[in-house]
Amino acid sequence: MLQQLRISILLLGSLTLLTGVVYPIVITVIAQTVFPRQANGSLLTVDSQTLGSELIGQSFTQPQYFWGRLSATGPFPDNAAASSGSNYGPLHPDLVKNAQSRIDSLKQHDAELTTIPVDLVTASASGLDPQISPAAADVQVRRVAAARKMSEDDVRMLVQRHTTGRQFGLLGEPGVNVLPLNLALDAAARN
Repeated sequence: MLQQLRISILLLGSLTLLTGVVYPIVITVIAQTVFPRQANGSLLTVDSQTLGSELIGQSFTQPQYFWGRLSATGPFPDNAAASSGSNYGPLHPDLVKNAQSRIDSLKQHDAELTTIPVDLVTASASGLDPQISPAAADVQVRRVAAARKMSEDDVRMLVQRHTTGRQFGLLGEPGVNVLPLNLALDAAARN
């Protein structure tokens, strides 16, 4: 009995040291050496100021910016610490109310808008998606161009530059990362 207890304690201590100390240190060193930008959160900085991560959606509501997906992360939009979906079913009144509120806001800023892609009026499963579909970006071009006094063609060109294709050419759908696109718009306005 004592020998089994001693072996159990030795195994517990060994595995705790291996999986709780050695493994995390090795993985951290490898990640910081091989993929330092990704290991540190894919942060975007401008003039030594960190503005956000490419991996976490940001809340933009001004007409001169592209808007991302709605966030279901509680009272603070795009709060990575509260990642979750709304869990509303398709007939839930709050889902309909939130979608209608976003539709009204989009139409308030662009009265000619007729077709609105679903990703502009619904939250994702995580509530933190940084990307919108190319169609969702396209319906916002007119509003952003008018608010920035830019040509629609120039804004469309920026959208195309920030559109990523399918991963490995076949996984997922093309997307437009909203934060880098909005930063590019700000940079274009400064030049």
